[in-house]
Amino acid sequence: MKVLVTGGAGFIGSHVVDAYVNAGHEVVVLDDLSTGKLENINPKARFVKMDIQDPKVQEIFDAEQFEVVNHHAAQMDIRKSVADPLYDARVNILGTLNLLENSAKHKINKFIFISSGGAIYGEQDTFPADETHPTRPLSPYGVAKLTGEKYLYYYAATYHLNYVVLRYANIFGPRQNPEGEAGVVAIFASKLLAGQQPIINGDGKQTRDFVFVADIARANLKVLDYPKTATFNLGTSKEIDINEIFRLLNRATGDKAKEMHGPAKPGEQLRSVIDYANAKTLLGWQPEVSLESGLLKTIDYFRKRAS
Repeated sequence: MKVLVTGGAGFIGSHVVDAYVNAGHEVVVLDDLSTGKLENINPKARFVKMDIQDPKVQEIFDAEQFEVVNHHAAQMDIRKSVADPLYDARVNILGTLNLLENSAKHKINKFIFISSGGAIYGEQDTFPADETHPTRPLSPYGVAKLTGEKYLYYYAATYHLNYVVLRYANIFGPRQNPEGEAGVVAIFASKLLAGQQPIINGDGKQTRDFVFVADIARANLKVLDYPKTATFNLGTSKEIDINEIFRLLNRATGDKAKEMHGPAKPGEQLRSVIDYANAKTLLGWQPEVSLESGLLKTIDYFRKRAS
């Protein structure tokens, strides 16, 4: 298949590109490199530097005649979305609409939309949350992702656009950016390896559902052949608090740092964990890399990067 992967120079998107290329698909990466890196791009993929909001995206669709669009490009920092909701909406809503308009015009076979299992459910009623859980986003980022899902429904009803929504839990692994405020595993791992002190926000009892990036890449490969419109949670159905993440990483890097806490971040979600049973039943997908193994692989990546 010929596949467009937006955000294919980024952390998760680049792993998806690798999976597609290794499976023999023809891949074009569209990325503005605002957060992605050239070094992440598979050399067998073709690269176009462009913002997903750019009207010239139409020229790429005209020239390439894609069969599938995999849309990973996003403003993905929840705190940045709170600080600047307009910017978040321009990227995550208007950028997505630009891609959907071109996808409908060119009658692509499938649009794979990356959503957020944590951000759109908000504070959960049930643990883990399945795809029928009420959607009550507590951030502009969550609102934008839910809006993208609603637009997909419209394009499917109006233009018969086939789509799959993938609602991610908290993804971690090699290539994750340790310099931002998001991505606690990358931040803690890089600081511990550098002999610096990680700071845990608040009491550290906030929980998340951590999934290794290679498992997510496998899911993106599986949905290429899924024939129907569907929404899938991609998580582990297990929640672990941030204190335990620190302890596991600290132990794996020599147990040299103290457990230190800072102020809690306003509005931070307390518990987040999602149910992947639907993906297991319909896609034959389940997470295969354990948390401990994934953390060791991530530490090894940052250790090699530092050296």
